Amino acid sequence: MGKRDDLIAQYADDLKNKIGMDPDMDLLTKVTIGCGPAIYDADASTVASSQEGELETVKQNFLIKKLGLSDGPELDDAIAKVVEAYGKSERNKYRAVVYYMLTKHFGKESVYG
Repeated sequence: MGKRDDLIAQYADDLKNKIGMDPDMDLLTKVTIGCGPAIYDADASTVASSQEGELETVKQNFLIKKLGLSDGPELDDAIAKVVEAYGKSERNKYRAVVYYMLTKHFGKESVYG
């Protein structure tokens, strides 16, 4: 297994054990690949949920640009729900896991079709 496969396994473990969600491994793999080289960088691979700027980046670059959603309060609500589900005290909220959960929340799996 390569480094990416190890990371995908770690993300799946987070989804199962920290969030209680049974991951769609095909979608999780596609979301992880979609994150590009960010998954290998310690800082970029996680979402700093306590920083407003970071949450704004998730909204603008992922929800609006990648998933094609329109800006509105429902985007902020969804991000807050994902952060809550992951656990506010959980220090490492992996970007691929957050993006996967947001993709599922909005039913936008077709973006990764």
